[in-house]
Amino acid sequence: MSHGAKIESEVKFNEFYTEVKEIEKRDSVLTPKQQIERLLRPGATYRNLNPFDWIPTPPLEEIKKKYRRLSILVHPDKNQDDPDRAQQAFEAVNKAWKTLENEETRKKCLDIIEEAVGRTDLMLTEKRKKAKKEGKDGIPEDDPAKYKHAVYVLTMKLFADMERKRRELAERDQEERKRKREAEIEEEEKAKEQKEWQKNFEESRQNRVESWQSFQANTKSKDKKSSKKIKMFKPPKNKPESR
Repeated sequence: MSHGAKIESEVKFNEFYTEVKEIEKRDSVLTPKQQIERLLRPGATYRNLNPFDWIPTPPLEEIKKKYRRLSILVHPDKNQDDPDRAQQAFEAVNKAWKTLENEETRKKCLDIIEEAVGRTDLMLTEKRKKAKKEGKDGIPEDDPAKYKHAVYVLTMKLFADMERKRRELAERDQEERKRKREAEIEEEEKAKEQKEWQKNFEESRQNRVESWQSFQANTKSKDKKSSKKIKMFKPPKNKPESR
């Protein structure tokens, strides 16, 4: 990116956050119930992947102040008429704060928003060229409000893409850990079976040895008895012939 393009992108980025500041100012007058409705509005699951959509003030000290005010407003103890939804909003605000208080994850979020600004500008440049060839005078996004909306939509998409990749990696990691665990269990079962087989073999071998020894002893005993019988046998005396 050229120096001039970088400056222009930074200007657009600052304009985007000027709009965010205006949203924050408008939302600051909302009641606790209205804040919960804002945070849990339809589609919030995807929109609120961007933590700045929950706590829309980039400087860390301002983020902390905004977080404290917002967390108090939506705390379940302060909204006992709707504790379940208040708990959901409170947990989501806490999650956003955990993301933003960490320098590394906060920078990643800011980088995504800056990328959305840069990509929107490139997309609109091409769109203007196409409109010019078609003889059209400008594009809808030349209106600042529509431009900011285009940046916002792309920002939401980039955060959604990042979350999808994160989930895919988490699922892949979980499947890999599951596969490894199954392999470990299989090896453990094989080792157990082998140990059991070896134990049974040793016991049966001992039985076979003892049986053989008993057989040998019985055989020798029989041989001795047979030998004694043979020695004790005396043939009958011949009678003298009569004349």
